[in-house]
Amino acid sequence: MKILYTAHGSATGGREGKAATDTGNIAVVLNTPKEMGGSGGDGTNPEQLFSMGYSACFLGALKFVAGKEKVKIPDDAKVSADVGIGPRDDGGGFGLEVTLTISVPGVDKAVVEDLVQKAHIVCPYSNATRGNIPVELKVA
Repeated sequence: MKILYTAHGSATGGREGKAATDTGNIAVVLNTPKEMGGSGGDGTNPEQLFSMGYSACFLGALKFVAGKEKVKIPDDAKVSADVGIGPRDDGGGFGLEVTLTISVPGVDKAVVEDLVQKAHIVCPYSNATRGNIPVELKVA
């Protein structure tokens, strides 16, 4: 694989710390959600960051495959990711699951469903998660 871009980020303090990119354009405070025994706090958490990254990446993949098929994706198209975390059934630590909800107003639902399946093949996040965590795709 030829690497086109490498992102750089780091965290200190784990789930009760801070995270930032090396460029300084993103810097966040991290807090563990109350549901996981944490303070909740005003910060974010790795699952929220993952949900935003996966949403943006998947929408980019959707636009990419739509462009190849000459389908215009409107500016108000939206991908929302629900990222769940919990103990694995096999006792092997914690696991994730994701539900992506895709909304593409003004485009026939059958067309969107076809494009979503193709985007799921192209999206780097989908490729990274495939076979590792459950990912459900829902077209709104």
